[in-house]
Amino acid sequence: MNILISPISQTPIYEQIKMQIKELVLSGKLKSGEQLPSIRLMAKDLKVGIITVKRAYDDLCAEQITISLAGRGVFVADIDQEKIKQIHLEMLFERLEEITEFCNSTGISKHELEEQINKIYGGYGHAE
Repeated sequence: MNILISPISQTPIYEQIKMQIKELVLSGKLKSGEQLPSIRLMAKDLKVGIITVKRAYDDLCAEQITISLAGRGVFVADIDQEKIKQIHLEMLFERLEEITEFCNSTGISKHELEEQINKIYGGYGHAE
């Protein structure tokens, strides 16, 4: 598993690990039932503390992205397409909140933001 962490990022390391594993699962690169590396192995590979990896794994289990089987390890959960869509919408919402904060702090209006989104989608009426 190829997880890259940035020690200079504003995002906590456990969050970086969690988001990258989540993306691997949601994109289908990690399949249902596939086992994640042990907490100790992941911590060693990434050169981070065991508690950091445990927090990422615990969060993924809480979000039902993975399941933890006592004595066996952590595995990718069986996630249906509707759940994947819901998770993607939640991730989109979080990113839009960050964009909104950026707009508010830089004086970009909602209308100007909408114009930029419409440019990306090719103009009005082409959002589908």
